[in-house]
Amino acid sequence: MEFTIHSSFLPHNDPDASLAFYRDLLGFEVRGDVGYGGMRWITVGPAGQPGTSIVLEPPAVEGAGITDDELRTITEMMAKGTYAGINLATADLDGAFERLQAGGAEIAQEPTDQPYGVRDCAVRDPAGNLIRIQEQQH
Repeated sequence: MEFTIHSSFLPHNDPDASLAFYRDLLGFEVRGDVGYGGMRWITVGPAGQPGTSIVLEPPAVEGAGITDDELRTITEMMAKGTYAGINLATADLDGAFERLQAGGAEIAQEPTDQPYGVRDCAVRDPAGNLIRIQEQQH
């Protein structure tokens, strides 16, 4: 069997801020924006890669079995940036970092050569999710 990664999910607590971050700063395409019951699910993905998406979702949906205590824990972890994250890659790490920095993204780590052999940086999206961006090896 052969598999591809179709979509990953990241929570958001401000759909408009998340949309601006992924669409305007990262340059992702908006593939879907669905509202239901006062909540929004926004699907974004890199241009030219229609089979790979990130679904930005509410951190909890009523009736999904999440208790108030669990929602409070999720919210606290999102605020600290320890709940969710994703790794991206680009051929122009410095250019991507400069664009994110100029756009006001919260910087977690400037471009750095890591001891495990990659060069990367890290930012947080408006919900606090950690976005690590690795420089693609040629």
